[in-house]
Amino acid sequence: MRPRRALPLDDGRHDGPGLEQLLARVARGDRPAFEQVYDRVAPAVYGLVLRVLRDPAQAEEVAQEVLVEVWRAAARFEASRGSGMSWVMTIAHHRAVDRVRTAQAATDRETRAARLEVRRPYDAVVESVETTLEWERLRRCLNMLTQLQRESVTYAYYGGYSYREVAELLKVPLATVKTRMRDGLIRMRDCLGVGQ
Repeated sequence: MRPRRALPLDDGRHDGPGLEQLLARVARGDRPAFEQVYDRVAPAVYGLVLRVLRDPAQAEEVAQEVLVEVWRAAARFEASRGSGMSWVMTIAHHRAVDRVRTAQAATDRETRAARLEVRRPYDAVVESVETTLEWERLRRCLNMLTQLQRESVTYAYYGGYSYREVAELLKVPLATVKTRMRDGLIRMRDCLGVGQ
């Protein structure tokens, strides 16, 4: 949030009421008083926040948040504890540091999440060996079936044929194909150790 007009930093020399008096009026909801506070402190707030954040866009955003907080919290200002400018700059500094901490926390979370997502690298050799071993087991189990069971299972599961189409290909009744496939699948399950 850039100031409405370029103003020098508050050097304490102003016509009219001092910053402390203006903050007391702002605490009562006096908008013209807030405009004067804004004109006096906005450049210094923006400068401080920019030095901490080093990013003009974020500095504008945080400076805006600071000035909104000044408007809302003016009633908390106590002149006995320090100058109005010190109070405003303390708010600005805290907001800027909070933004840095929030950004750092977000970066840290993303870094931790990225580390958790690291997966074991894909090993093509291991995958190939495991696939070969699975196919060997499958072939061994298929060879334990009767010829009709083996042909029925092969046509249905590897050829994508329906029971009726398998029956037509093997020239056997549909009920026979269903029975042989059921018996063959039970033997395959037992041989492969599925569900044990």
